[in-house]
Amino acid sequence: MPVLAALYDRTGPAAEVLRVEEIPTPEPGPGEVRVRIAVSGVNPTDWKSRSGATGGVGFAFQVPNQDGAGTIDAVGDGVDAARVGPRVWLYFAAWQRQWGTAAQHAIVPAAHAVPLPDAASFDLGASLGIPAMTAHRCLFADGPIEGRTVLVAGGAGAVGRAAIELARHAGARVIATVSTPEKGELATEAGAHALVGYRDDDAIDQLKAAAPDGVDRVVELSLSQNLELDLAALSPHAVIASYADEGPDDPVVPVRRLMVPNVALRFVLVYTMPPEAITAAADHVAAAVEAGALTTPPLHRFPLERIADAHDAVEGGAVGKVLVDVA
Repeated sequence: MPVLAALYDRTGPAAEVLRVEEIPTPEPGPGEVRVRIAVSGVNPTDWKSRSGATGGVGFAFQVPNQDGAGTIDAVGDGVDAARVGPRVWLYFAAWQRQWGTAAQHAIVPAAHAVPLPDAASFDLGASLGIPAMTAHRCLFADGPIEGRTVLVAGGAGAVGRAAIELARHAGARVIATVSTPEKGELATEAGAHALVGYRDDDAIDQLKAAAPDGVDRVVELSLSQNLELDLAALSPHAVIASYADEGPDDPVVPVRRLMVPNVALRFVLVYTMPPEAITAAADHVAAAVEAGALTTPPLHRFPLERIADAHDAVEGGAVGKVLVDVA
């Protein structure tokens, strides 16, 4: 029986290469599960892959989107049949694989379908994946953060929101940078203890006032643009974890200023994290959802037939989470 799917067989602008059509229902192979998708989440990595910025199409066609939520309806060899039926959230659905979540069915390795509590919505489930697991690695790769001070760059964004909520849940004090009062409201809603307007002339003074003893972890969105602000308030032995960069040029690293206080500069790409870090991130995020510590961000919704508009919304910098309704 065919299913509806968004797909592309060449890279380029969303409106030119994305289409929705019927395809044969995919079947799970050994170690895989098939998930009937309710909601698909769109991340920057999804439009970058579709645009060709990070490579070409490795299959006859590609179903986009890494994150999503739905219900397991079939399992492959080696997977417990009891897994059929439960609600799950997905991660890495389209990472080096054909069957992303922008379709009525997706196929993923069994470990990439994580149980979603009944109290958690599919919307929340589709908003986890890449943002929450990235935030987890940035926060915890260098040890516990209880009692520490964390600086989250871009506190209104998807990774920023997850980082604030995970840090609060772990007992850290959180400072978030924002560009507007409206984004400040979103970061405060997520649990930030203090805000810094990073575009303000006195941003460094704001940060030093908010963290007089310095910050221990930085979850960094754009190292080239924010490094001076980060350096102004780092405590000795702090860690800057950079997961993206929005500047036009690579940053110039001031070696001596990092070396003297023994500051560590870490780079994070969620897909290529060590396997044990991927497992730890998924497990920790799942526990945070179970505890009610992660909440649904502001949403922008599109039906599947408007998949190109959904990709364009993320590429255009939509604040919050862009979701595609599939079911």
